[in-house]
Formats: sequence, structure tokens, C-alpha cells
Amino acid sequence: MAWVVLVLSGVLETVWAIALGRSAGFSRPLPSVVFVVALLLSMAGLAWALRSIPIGTGYAVWVGIGAVGTALVGMVALDEPATAPRVVCLLLVVAGVVGLKVFH
Repeated sequence: MAWVVLVLSGVLETVWAIALGRSAGFSRPLPSVVFVVALLLSMAGLAWALRSIPIGTGYAVWVGIGAVGTALVGMVALDEPATAPRVVCLLLVVAGVVGLKVFH
């Protein structure tokens, strides 16, 4: 169950990162509220998962999921470049996250 919570917390990291960008320096109320709620839930989930997953593994997986998710949203929905080198680098991060789970 800790791994499921950790993955969901990583996805929430993507949500709060995108909301932070959309908040325009916290001048837009809805994205600002989404940011705060997603951040709190993401951190709470990470904290809960770290009760049974080692800190190094858990934090690296959480950051990896958030980073890859945020980059993918940027490429798919926010017109950021989806170049081959960028995609390869994201795949390497995914491989690292999977490797951390497999060798946990």
C-alpha cells in the first residue's frame, strides 16, 4: 500500500507544480488553491509512505514521478518542445524509478 500512496503522491507533485506555474505568482485564486491542496496531500502521502519505504528510495521515486509527469504535461499540453533527447532523458528517469522499485 505504501508504494501506491507514494506513486499517487508523485502524481500530486505534478499537479502542484503545474498549478504553481498557472498561479502567476499566486495572483490567480483557483490555481493557487489547487497548488496548496495538492502540495499538502502530496507531502502527507510522501510522509506516510516513508514510514515503510527507505527515505532515499521513497524521495527519489517521488521526485522522479513528479519531474517526469510535469515534463510530460509541459510537452503534451503546454507546447514545450518534445525533442528526442528530452524524451530519452525522461525515459532514463523512468528507468531509474522502476529500478528503485524493483531493487527495493
